[in-house]
Amino acid sequence: MCAAGARATGSAERPPTVRQFTDGQICLTMSKIVSMRGLLTSSIGATCATALALPLTLTATPATAATATAAAASEAAASPGSTRSLPLTPLTPERVLGTAPVQGLYRPDGEHFSLVGVVWDDPDTALRGRVQVRTRSATTGKWSGWQDVEVHNADHGADPGTAERGAPRVRGATAPLWVGDAEGVDVRVRADGAAAGARGSRAAGPRRPRVPLPSGLRLQLVDPGGQAPPEGALPKGMPVDDPHTDLDTDAARAASNANTDVTDYGALEIPALGKRATEEELIRLKGPVKGKPHIGARPRIVTRRGWGADEEVREGGFIYTKKIKAVFVHHTASGNKYTCAEAPSVIRSIYRYHVDSMGWRDIGYNFLVDKCGTIYEGRAGGVAKAVLGAHTLGFNNSSMGVAVIGTYGTAKPPKAALTAIAKLSAWKLGLYGVNPRGKTYLTSAGGNLYAKGKKVRLNVISGHRDGFATECPGDRLYAKLGTARSSAARYQGR
Repeated sequence: MCAAGARATGSAERPPTVRQFTDGQICLTMSKIVSMRGLLTSSIGATCATALALPLTLTATPATAATATAAAASEAAASPGSTRSLPLTPLTPERVLGTAPVQGLYRPDGEHFSLVGVVWDDPDTALRGRVQVRTRSATTGKWSGWQDVEVHNADHGADPGTAERGAPRVRGATAPLWVGDAEGVDVRVRADGAAAGARGSRAAGPRRPRVPLPSGLRLQLVDPGGQAPPEGALPKGMPVDDPHTDLDTDAARAASNANTDVTDYGALEIPALGKRATEEELIRLKGPVKGKPHIGARPRIVTRRGWGADEEVREGGFIYTKKIKAVFVHHTASGNKYTCAEAPSVIRSIYRYHVDSMGWRDIGYNFLVDKCGTIYEGRAGGVAKAVLGAHTLGFNNSSMGVAVIGTYGTAKPPKAALTAIAKLSAWKLGLYGVNPRGKTYLTSAGGNLYAKGKKVRLNVISGHRDGFATECPGDRLYAKLGTARSSAARYQGR
């Protein structure tokens, strides 16, 4: 089902076929596919078993593979981006146990993508199990090792009871995983309890009760489109060859116009300001300030046009909250294998995953920060305004979400990213007269930590896990939030 304003993003015409391999594995050739908001449906339904997978291996000759790779790269450079949604199919016991050879379906035209994830029908159903993926590089033709995809992602999203949360297109989903330029994929989803007691082995112990997998499991392959700047270059403007950064639609013009209170119409970035100029801007935006203004100097922010957002992907219009009282810090859980030059592509991919795959109205975060400390505008509506996001389920009202691109459970967060969080918080909280080192009260809209209607006392700069029982933003990043609070307060002159 598509909501009003949804658009078709592509289609292909060939009848679907099913092949049975010698090991009993069922693979699906997706052919007759219709895409609505980037989600493709097939006449062949998907069923759930202990484990599911959709392998797409390539066995072309070197010349054929090179030709396909060159074609995919050329298409990516000119493409505005796309999302492919493919149903997962049941695996045989042999494949589940990993004793059979890896087999798949040869696709001569490849599947160009850079980010993967798995979605399912009901956003209120948890995927209790393990999702692993390996991908085939479009550059080298080599397969990666198996990587785990974070399955605990329900803690992100719009608040319960809101129109965005209740939209029929909203789905459950894993976190997205950035895999780089790829054209082949092999994914397996295994339910909790499925491996114990395998083949009735006494040594393995009794089989635990099998936890059913959610219905409607589908693999998402996201192509960010465009072309990243040269390796090692910090993103200074819009990505090369991205045709969707032009202000040629009402949605693009509206998104750019929302920032004209702080920059020129059509700007690729909002330039940094000095402390004095920022204080003058505060008075212009909010009126006279009693006493000394406490606000950090405005940092440089790459706009949505700057990172190449296709504004036709999201829902039209903007939704605002009355004020900003708190900042929730996140990590995207998309992995750390990206360069700073690739950050705009990562953001375009997450944007499509949030909207096309998960069914949100726009990217969930208000801002994103890459490992080099570059700050990017997230959800549309204006960086200086109180835009309602979908980042901390239960506490999106009167807050903003800042996500560091990467996974920081065990990895050390870069110092540049921590500095960016502090500077961004010092500026944005300063617009609303809030002390980054202070405490505030937010009213829960419902979640797994606090019941709906409960007033909760939180740090002004909090981690996602302070509002919802989750691992986000990762132990290593969460441990640095005290430093971010102190630094932000210092930037405000407190």
